[in-house]
Amino acid sequence: MLEYISGTVKKTTPTYVIIDNAGIGYFINISLFTCEQLHENTQATLLVHEIIREDVHELYGFVQETERALFRLLISVSGVGANTARVILSKLSYSEISQAIASGNVNLIQSVKGIGAKTAQRIIVDLRDKMVLVSAFDENVPIQSNIIQNEALSALSMLGFAKATADKVIQNIVKTNPHASVEEIVKQALKQM
Repeated sequence: MLEYISGTVKKTTPTYVIIDNAGIGYFINISLFTCEQLHENTQATLLVHEIIREDVHELYGFVQETERALFRLLISVSGVGANTARVILSKLSYSEISQAIASGNVNLIQSVKGIGAKTAQRIIVDLRDKMVLVSAFDENVPIQSNIIQNEALSALSMLGFAKATADKVIQNIVKTNPHASVEEIVKQALKQM
């Protein structure tokens, strides 16, 4: 699985970029936010998310980890595909999305093309607990905290623990130690399970 691609930006459009890496041109889907950060004939590194199915192999690129993490949260919601998540990230900023989820603002999320009332409500319900909203101005802490919790949950699941049980233990650990690393969370969780 690819983590990032570095190379020369050969072409940028509002929806995709082509990056040349060692003579191979990678077609990478992007949001408007990422597009604004890229310039043709310059060097760039994009964090990527791969979608591989039998009929498609797509890459989605992001200049910031917060955007990629939010994209991954959005596509985890039933009814929200990769293109819909990209449209959401193109229309709304991270702080707008997090505030809409925290306040239950269905209308703001529904203002995105292709999002109906039911999908907007599902996004709010599914992501409200996954996004730890520390502050609307601190865009790195909420997503980073969620990534650490998800990595710890994944590690415990691979070790054979039930996800629901592991998630409860992780939530309790994070409440008492919000800045714990993945390793610290896993070690503490193993002692409590």
